[in-house]
Amino acid sequence: MPSNPVITPPDLPLRDIHLPSEIGWWPVAPGWWLLLGLLALLVVIIRGYLLYRRRRRLRCLALARLNELSSLSEVQLVRSLSRLLRQAAISHFPRQEVAGLSGEDWLQFLDRPFDDQPFSSGIGRNLIDAPYRPVVTLDGTALIALCRRWLKKLPPQQLSFWRGR
Repeated sequence: MPSNPVITPPDLPLRDIHLPSEIGWWPVAPGWWLLLGLLALLVVIIRGYLLYRRRRRLRCLALARLNELSSLSEVQLVRSLSRLLRQAAISHFPRQEVAGLSGEDWLQFLDRPFDDQPFSSGIGRNLIDAPYRPVVTLDGTALIALCRRWLKKLPPQQLSFWRGR
């Protein structure tokens, strides 16, 4: 019977153990791409929300200022309302479109959101000539209510998404 030959380890044709190479940082795992995408989405959402708040803030400030004007005399009230409406219009519309308007053109601009033209043919007409009359008699409450309606109908202020203006 043949016997098994005894083999010693140095006689075996074995190679040394090779460890795998280290894991590199690139390409990143899909989970990191997902996290990066979620962070970018979060930045866009926060920026959009801040712009939305800023646009609303200007309108709210104008409405708050309107409430403060109710205690003024008629001449001061008309002057202040005219100034407030002009500032709000310049803040919400292109300056080239609004800044040069006066007289009937200004009233027609203010009438745009309304069907009944309350500025051209209603109480809003006082905004043109009342500041220059020596004695003014008008319904201040109705004029303030009309200005409040106009401010509430303002479109959102146009702001650039990345620059904020």
